[in-house]
Amino acid sequence: MQAARETTLIANWLAVECAGAGILLSLKQASEIFAPVPIKSVPYGKPWLAGVANLRGGLFTVVDLATYLGLREVAPSRISSPQARLVSLSSEMNLNCALLVDRLAGLRGDDQLPLASQQPTGPVPRFAGALRRDESGRLWQEINLEALARQDDFLHIVR
Repeated sequence: MQAARETTLIANWLAVECAGAGILLSLKQASEIFAPVPIKSVPYGKPWLAGVANLRGGLFTVVDLATYLGLREVAPSRISSPQARLVSLSSEMNLNCALLVDRLAGLRGDDQLPLASQQPTGPVPRFAGALRRDESGRLWQEINLEALARQDDFLHIVR
């Protein structure tokens, strides 16, 4: 316990899981974490648009991150697990948006997640950062939320 108190962990990443994939969100680009709240659907929204939600009195667009990334088809129930969370984007991006993730996996520092020797093959979206590997060998994909928020597809939520 003494060593834990004296050791300072520098966390750079919020680790989340989406459809079994490990995703890293920069703590500089993510803002708050919210427990599941009621989400109202949006007519004519794209399949990855979960809807809108009231988060601390503000109206936020909610994006199902796993569906947006193509990791799964649209889930019949948008929030299918009590472990699901909403992660809002930093207010500096001027975009009231929250990402629906399946579960939180904790905070991580760069020292805990060295760059993986293998990198993605084929075309990679502009918002995808490097692949990192944890001590157990699991791969984690960095997502640049600022670049994601600038994607035309991400900004045009209706079909």
